[in-house]
Amino acid sequence: MIRTRNLQKLYRTEEIETTALNGINIEIEKGEFVAVMGPSGCGKSTLMNLLGLLDEPTSGEYFFNGTDTTGFNERERAALRKGNIGFVFQSFNLIDELTVFENIELPLMYVGLSQNIRKKKVEDALDRMSMMPRRNHFPQQLSGGQQQRVAIARAVVADVSLILADEPTGNLDSDRGDEVMHLLTELNQQGTTIIMVTHSPHDAGFSHRQIHLFDGSVINKPAEKEFHM
Repeated sequence: MIRTRNLQKLYRTEEIETTALNGINIEIEKGEFVAVMGPSGCGKSTLMNLLGLLDEPTSGEYFFNGTDTTGFNERERAALRKGNIGFVFQSFNLIDELTVFENIELPLMYVGLSQNIRKKKVEDALDRMSMMPRRNHFPQQLSGGQQQRVAIARAVVADVSLILADEPTGNLDSDRGDEVMHLLTELNQQGTTIIMVTHSPHDAGFSHRQIHLFDGSVINKPAEKEFHM
């Protein structure tokens, strides 16, 4: 599903050049659950932005589902993201003025589905996340764990093949965090590829394998769990 060749990301100002990623070569198969780990500032979020087609590398190649995205402009990246990639963030990123139902529906409006189809898909996602009783609530009326359930429902509602999760339990207590990890595991078992940034060895234990970054480079690949689809 994902392959990078010598992926590099530089940030330049008039006075300094900073290397955020330096020669990243990774491969992630369809249906894997991969944790990306490393200290703050090592390039984890930069890598997620590139894999999620939210940003472009300075150099190197990125293949997504066999498509070479090298040189894609923002419009082309957005078209490839649509219906393929869902995002789950530490801060939930829900829109306070929209209900739970409306937050989940939002990605479907961008792909131009009819109202009846949108309603069915949102209700299915609400059921999967056990959030149907909260469909008309607003984000501020929900607990942190419930908000993250809504965020996951929004990520999967368009039947995406890849979820990028950036510290998805970072704002949750351990019990709610475990609920989110079990939800991500269940989605992975149903065939969704998961790439998760985490500082938590506990959360990383839910993954099939870990990719460790340090100073913008992959530093090792520890022993992996056996992976079957």
